[in-house]
Amino acid sequence: MNKTKYIYQNADWPDFYWDKNKISSLLAGIQHNKGLFLGKMQAIGMDLQENANMETITEDVVKSAEIEGEILNTQEVRSSIARRLGIYIDGSIKSKRNVDGIVDITIDVTSNYAKPLTKERLLGWQNALFPGGYSGIYKIAVGKFRDDSNGPMQVVSGAFGKEKVHYQAPDADKLEQEMAKFLNWINKENNEELVLKAAIAHLWFLTLHLFDDGNGRVARTVTDMLLARADGISKRFYSVSAQIQKDKKEYYYILEKIQKGSLDITDWLIWFLNCLDKSIELSEQTLNKILYKHYFLQKASGYKLNDRQKKIIDIVFNSFKGNLTSSKWAKLTKVSHDTATRDIAELLKYKLLVKKGDGRSTHYVFAEIKKR
Repeated sequence: MNKTKYIYQNADWPDFYWDKNKISSLLAGIQHNKGLFLGKMQAIGMDLQENANMETITEDVVKSAEIEGEILNTQEVRSSIARRLGIYIDGSIKSKRNVDGIVDITIDVTSNYAKPLTKERLLGWQNALFPGGYSGIYKIAVGKFRDDSNGPMQVVSGAFGKEKVHYQAPDADKLEQEMAKFLNWINKENNEELVLKAAIAHLWFLTLHLFDDGNGRVARTVTDMLLARADGISKRFYSVSAQIQKDKKEYYYILEKIQKGSLDITDWLIWFLNCLDKSIELSEQTLNKILYKHYFLQKASGYKLNDRQKKIIDIVFNSFKGNLTSSKWAKLTKVSHDTATRDIAELLKYKLLVKKGDGRSTHYVFAEIKKR
């Protein structure tokens, strides 16, 4: 029998508290950094903002799925997002129902961040994650709360017969009452900074563990909604999910630690705020890539490039990994090595490509482009 005391079993649940002295300066620094970054985004123009929004949502969807062990096709995700945002992209492909569902949730949160969070909205998000009613090979309850018919909801690891229980959620018969408290707090204006509210909501939702599956993704969705409210904009320019994926081990460690403790959530808030700060730094790199791509394509538009050259440029910016060689060029464009060499020579002449290395190590990179 599990005798561990969980956070929701504290007498004053859910009256969380924290050390304001440890949080205030960290929060102020993050608000400052976030303000500077969003200011940069507002200054780059609508077209580039749309690009940044699309790339950030793409990364958010892909990385949030990766946290749960699901690998999505990035181009499929990008294509689904582009269709929903009305943006044309080269190489658009058809997307699966589950991908479209995840994208719909993410865009709903971004576009409708000011709308109240309701039980129906939460159930709709979870239902969209599993359009067929299955998680892998297992039939699950979708569009409704778990009922614990197969036993208590537990987070476990380890081989069969040697499982380690990391967490056991509240009993299913308490979920309606618990969710009512949560939604009332979410939708009510209170004294919490919205960034802190996002962190608290993330922990609170995961603690309740409402569903048979999809709890992590829905928790991050709620978090993103509150961060969008904090920013006051209907576009996404940074992804907390992408940073959580990078720090996944620490993420699960801190959650387990807090969920087996008192209502003092100082350590969780510190972890979350640092995660948010790192996600903004990561997005600065994404912004630089978007600006570089913009100025590169701006320069390339001054030359009459053939379809093969345009295809390689698109591939390198969106999905290419490793060094670009003449043999890879020939393979990607399905032409002879001589034709690939001529294509490359033209781009070298236009100073769009730069040769690196010699002999067998010869490869090519896109040239540095200065802003016009």
